[in-house]
Amino acid sequence: MKILYGVQGTGNGHTTRARVMAKAFAKAGVEVDYLFSGRSRDQYFDMQEFGSFQARQGLTFVTERGRVNGLKTLKNAKVCELIKDIRELNLKQYDLVMNDFEPVTAWAAKRQKVPVVGMSHQAAFLSNSVPVTGDNILTKAMIRNFAPADVYLGVHWQPFDDSIIPPFIEHAGPVDSEYVDNKVLVYLPFEDLDEVIAYLKDFPGKEFYCYHPKAEDRSEAHIHLRKPSRLGFLRDLASASGVIANAGFELSSEALTLGKKLLLKPLNGQFEQHSNALTLQNMERAHVMHFLDQDALDDWLNMDKKERINFPHDPAPLISWLMAGQWQDRQSLNQQLWQGVL
Repeated sequence: MKILYGVQGTGNGHTTRARVMAKAFAKAGVEVDYLFSGRSRDQYFDMQEFGSFQARQGLTFVTERGRVNGLKTLKNAKVCELIKDIRELNLKQYDLVMNDFEPVTAWAAKRQKVPVVGMSHQAAFLSNSVPVTGDNILTKAMIRNFAPADVYLGVHWQPFDDSIIPPFIEHAGPVDSEYVDNKVLVYLPFEDLDEVIAYLKDFPGKEFYCYHPKAEDRSEAHIHLRKPSRLGFLRDLASASGVIANAGFELSSEALTLGKKLLLKPLNGQFEQHSNALTLQNMERAHVMHFLDQDALDDWLNMDKKERINFPHDPAPLISWLMAGQWQDRQSLNQQLWQGVL
């Protein structure tokens, strides 16, 4: 079986999940090619696991100062280029398209009648059992039509129904000697960097390691700015006592696995992040703020860290399920992957 894996490249969460899958596919000897869309090729980093991956324009949301800008999103959408990419992508050599909310491969497969298994956090919201807030009547239709699939696997923090599997987390976490009590990881890529720095200045008792797309490696007293680096980010995440972030799925999943406390600011206008924050509040795993709230930060810094959640690190059962081709039987996969997690 030869697979084309389509990955949504906006942000880093989908790529993080794809890295775990790529290593497992390689270990299993499965032939897989990768296509990313959502940003220009030169904006990707640490992509060694994907070999000679393809990149397309795709579709992405435009954000400004912590909010989705709907008008700029529509203005910047290159629909003609998207249609051209879909029509020109030849899938004759592939038996299956694996898709993580990526529109080019999904729609090309639909046109060419190649089966698609859609595995993404977004697909979890197709279930009526998942807590949702900030959505509207068009939300589920948008998810189904953005990157259509024949079979959907949602990825979430709880087994809300048989179609939902847990996240795969690559690293096991720090040993006790690596834990630094006054160290905090900050990842707010959709916020203005100057506003983030101003937000953190009044807390000199903590060392903030702030990763941001606009940052260069430098320090301002107790605020340590870092440009994007997957390895550096993982090292700082492992030793931090807590994480301040938008409410993206993958980083929250890594923090839960490592037992880090979370302070989340959902991206305004993004129902998925608001729903993530709601679920983590219900699980008593995160504090939530809706602006850069210094009182919320002060309260959160005095909280204790949390117990770890044992999410799986090995996608081998998922790969075996894919290779068997019995894709409508999601219940057995669900039961196998959730065993021992909660």
